[in-house]
Amino acid sequence: MAQDQPLVGKATPQDNVISVASSNGSKQATEAPTPDPNLVDWDGPNDPNDPLNWPRSRKWATLLPMSLFNFLSSVSSATMAPALQAINQDLKFHSPALLVLSLSIFLLGTAFVPLFTAPLSEVLGRSMVLQSANIFYILFNTLCGAAKTPNQLIAFRFLAGLGGAGPFAIGSGINADLFRPRERGQAIAVYTLAPLIGVVAGPIAGGFLVQYTSWRWCFYVISIAGGAVQILGIPFFHETYAPVLLKKKCRKLRKSTRNGNLYTQHNRTSLLQLLQTSIARPFILLGTQPIVQVWSLYCAYLWGTLYLLIATFPDVWTNIYGESVSIGSLNYLSFFVGMGMASQVGTRLADRYYRVKSVNNGGQGTPEFRLPVLILGSILVPVGLFWYGWSARPSMHWIMPNIGAAIYGGGAVLEMLCVIGYVIDTYTKYAASAMAAIIVLRSILAAFLPIAAPVLYHHLGWGWSNTLLALIAVVIGIPAPLLLWHYGHSLRKASPYARDDL
Repeated sequence: MAQDQPLVGKATPQDNVISVASSNGSKQATEAPTPDPNLVDWDGPNDPNDPLNWPRSRKWATLLPMSLFNFLSSVSSATMAPALQAINQDLKFHSPALLVLSLSIFLLGTAFVPLFTAPLSEVLGRSMVLQSANIFYILFNTLCGAAKTPNQLIAFRFLAGLGGAGPFAIGSGINADLFRPRERGQAIAVYTLAPLIGVVAGPIAGGFLVQYTSWRWCFYVISIAGGAVQILGIPFFHETYAPVLLKKKCRKLRKSTRNGNLYTQHNRTSLLQLLQTSIARPFILLGTQPIVQVWSLYCAYLWGTLYLLIATFPDVWTNIYGESVSIGSLNYLSFFVGMGMASQVGTRLADRYYRVKSVNNGGQGTPEFRLPVLILGSILVPVGLFWYGWSARPSMHWIMPNIGAAIYGGGAVLEMLCVIGYVIDTYTKYAASAMAAIIVLRSILAAFLPIAAPVLYHHLGWGWSNTLLALIAVVIGIPAPLLLWHYGHSLRKASPYARDDL
């Protein structure tokens, strides 16, 4: 069976396989054909080699290294924000727009690579693709610190972004590989919070590094940490993609039994055909799936406004409140506080609501059960933007814009948690490809929106600029979950890629 065969019936692709291979259970009675003795599959639904059945400790030991790289990549995307003036003094950029571009070009690099790394991970395996991308990222991030001209810095930042994008979409696939829907809350929280905390931690570290050492160490420190994670994570990171693991099992059985007729459901198609199908899939999802299109648009706006705030945050504290670069960078902690509280409260709230609604629905959960918490986040985001914009003035205490930033950060985390959960639940087998499609628009807007920040804030000021951003968030963010609550099930049933049994 080709890898890209549409999902049908009442179970995941793994569940369909189990019901065929199992020797007992009600599902077996409904299967008309006799199982092919040459078909290599899991040894029943409780096979300990199936990543869904791994011990909890092994699952988390595999997930955490990927989350750390997700964290470091995001740290790298924002660490140089407080160092922009020092970089400008050293490298002599020709315009403020080019200077901001040297910060945001990293995100442009992350925009397109997931379209290829995510589907490649669904053919070659998660581990090989992820670790190759990490090495590429460490190399070019180090070269950023050695840049001698603005063009070199922009080019190396773009190439570092290409490698740094590895964990972004693959992480969603790993989450789907390891955890069943009812178990995904904490895993999604770690995967989602890691890059968001990285965006906050990066500028704090960058502020102290640029004040007490040099802007170049903003890159060197991260590369050293990335190398350490790469080396220390090798023994813990295991391959998680079931089709790749089954192919390995098949090869071993062929060798031990000398039965050349053994096969899996995923190796009847040539590698070249699988690659062509898999690489095309994110583009197909982005072009044909309304669910992916809706979340791509909203995540793009969320990510874009987040990086706009990250890029302009130092100006508030150094220009309005007269703080030093290092002390001003500590105000990024307000994002961390909001995000941390939202991840803890939001995860528990979302999981509790999901479980209660699943019980009331005969034990069957649906992606729509994640939307009420998302609606809460869609309200907090514009409130936070409005509060932050109108309180950033000398007559207001410095804690006031920090409170607004914390509210915005909390709302953004709630929404990211729910969006990723919704996408993984909807496109279980193709979760990595679906997230890759979403990351494209997200990263493009995050790369270019900060470039507009100097003009926006110069002409409208902090209050009206953030009011405009808040109004756009209301127009995009609140209707989307309401529409999917009513039409999500119909859209899944009409999709050849989504699960229609939810």
